[in-house]
Amino acid sequence: MISILILTKNEEQDLPGCLESVSWSDDIHVFDSYSEDQTIAIAEKAGAVVTQRIFDGYASQRNASLQSVNFKYPWIFILDADERIPNELISVLLEKTKNAKENTDGFRIRRRDYLGNTWLKYSQISPFYVRLIRKGKAKYHREINEVLLVEGEVEEINGYFDHYPFSKGYVHWLDKHNTYSTMEAKRWCDEQINGEKFSLKKAIFNKDFSDMRYHQKGIFYKLPGRPLIKWFYMIIIRRAFLDGSAGFTYATLQSIYEYFIVLKSKELLNKKKN
Repeated sequence: MISILILTKNEEQDLPGCLESVSWSDDIHVFDSYSEDQTIAIAEKAGAVVTQRIFDGYASQRNASLQSVNFKYPWIFILDADERIPNELISVLLEKTKNAKENTDGFRIRRRDYLGNTWLKYSQISPFYVRLIRKGKAKYHREINEVLLVEGEVEEINGYFDHYPFSKGYVHWLDKHNTYSTMEAKRWCDEQINGEKFSLKKAIFNKDFSDMRYHQKGIFYKLPGRPLIKWFYMIIIRRAFLDGSAGFTYATLQSIYEYFIVLKSKELLNKKKN
């Protein structure tokens, strides 16, 4: 069997669906950042074990959940409330963990992002995520777009889990990404000041997907006209147009997010220079 970890903050809307998708596990934990809605009541009614901690950062909160929760099983699947494990993936997860090699400490799984009822099959930029880990063998770093570092080998699982980032509407998505863009801008400025180096070789050939994405983003941030480049990359190169109007909408929103980062980065650098 597999333990389930769900991180929450005011998730009364999405949590019921998430809990239903993992009801096959008898060890479900909700790690909550002191929600002010019905999140706790919903979790307890579903039989989940609730732990609360004051939120002090994305990576630190996730690390605290991995370190402080008393998981029943050696394998943990990590979810956000707007994510789901479809029925067809359950048997695959159980089989993989049952027969996992001794030096395998994590599994990378593809995620399907949805806008409404449309799977953003072509628009989605990062489809692979490490979410199934061996207890005590993984740790998060970076406060924005956190990366999960696994001690041993990471294998890939065929199959998908589902994500509904627009379940609370466009306003919520934009508000959240306004916060993310502030954090990304600060991170980028700190890297510039500290002389962080990014490798084109690692951005193309790195076998570690998370590290490859890190170097890709570092190089991408140095390019002029990033918002437009990102839009054309998503629409033309990744063929987001095949996702229909949802693909065009998502590409435009991602370009707006990129523009937020550009504006905030310039503002931060000017402040530091002055």
